[in-house]
Amino acid sequence: MAAPPAPAPGEGPVRPVAVSLHEGTIAALKARTGKRGMSAHVEALIQRQLERDRLRELIEDAEAEHGPVDQAAVEAKRALLRGDAADSADAA
Repeated sequence: MAAPPAPAPGEGPVRPVAVSLHEGTIAALKARTGKRGMSAHVEALIQRQLERDRLRELIEDAEAEHGPVDQAAVEAKRALLRGDAADSADAA
């Protein structure tokens, strides 16, 4: 009988874990969140980093299969997102 799959990030029961942080990091975190908001804030930060790590892996896989990204095309899309109509028309 196979073990059930591990919960995805942000799912499953909450349980305490011990981590070591620099005092300055703890002070900055407390100043930003208050003592009671620290766990939720750290959870959100870790989830965001896991998403970024996964995105980086997907990009690396795509580049391995299709070659590196065309930087000119990336800049053209950035211009579109920023609303730089003149730049995006020239680049696209």
